[in-house]
Amino acid sequence: MVDLFELLIGKEGDKDYKKKPVIVQGITGKFGAFHTQQMLAYGTNIVAGVTPGKGGQKQEGVPIYETMQQAVGATGAKISIIFVPAKFFLSAAVEALESGIKLLIAIPEHVPVKDAMTIVELAKKKDAIVVGPNTPGIIIPGIIKIGIMPAMPFKEGRIAVISRSGTLMYEVSHNLSIANFGQSVCFGIGGDPINGTPLIQAFDTIRDGANIDGIVVVGEIGGDAEEMLAQHIIDTKFDKPVVAYIAGRAAPKEKRMGHAGAIVYGNYGSAESKVSMYAKANVPVAKRPAEVPMLLAGKFEKGRIK
Repeated sequence: MVDLFELLIGKEGDKDYKKKPVIVQGITGKFGAFHTQQMLAYGTNIVAGVTPGKGGQKQEGVPIYETMQQAVGATGAKISIIFVPAKFFLSAAVEALESGIKLLIAIPEHVPVKDAMTIVELAKKKDAIVVGPNTPGIIIPGIIKIGIMPAMPFKEGRIAVISRSGTLMYEVSHNLSIANFGQSVCFGIGGDPINGTPLIQAFDTIRDGANIDGIVVVGEIGGDAEEMLAQHIIDTKFDKPVVAYIAGRAAPKEKRMGHAGAIVYGNYGSAESKVSMYAKANVPVAKRPAEVPMLLAGKFEKGRIK
């Protein structure tokens, strides 16, 4: 499995340790241009942009290339973030992965399911990680921000946050920060039915990080990702503190709520099903985001896992 932390910050002693180069696809669009400026302001090392027809120009001082092959060849970057309309996502993602990108952050939402599945399969063949589509991105507080999340909610620390929802990732992280539970990494897997990095895989990419003391999983109704993760925690005997939050407890059945994947059929995908399974894995579930740090604190009583 690809080492996510090595891709994001490298190893101590590397010439670009903590400043890994990043490429922005769609850098000249309104959305891409704005978030490029925000990522640069945070300290992210954006070394190139790609917009066909605008090669040779610059955006926020960042050189623009015609193709991903040119951008990767000139910079050696292994990370790319995509800001293109959903209908252009497939070609942009294929170009990135074929050019040697190993971590692809896919921001667009409403990507056709067939296109998302195609990219997931290609990423497996290329031994690459795709985050998204419909993701807020990934942030290692104080070091690197690759996505559309605001900087304010996040604080450096040793708690990992994995979330299906972008805005809830911000809210939960903000509550953790207020309670002095800083974050080592915050990872938005995306709210579409097809995730490049499903919940279990996201969990496994960060679970053994030396800088992680506990994990918060922000889920929502719909699908069985949380139930499967709970069983995975049981099967692998994971012993670091884990706390969860489930959004959409009051949502009516058979009505899609917000994300394309947030829909309940009968008991399948219900909050009750998820909470019940988490209980079997000894994972407490907060009823509201503000409860997350309180439940996490309970897991650290006297430095021991409850």
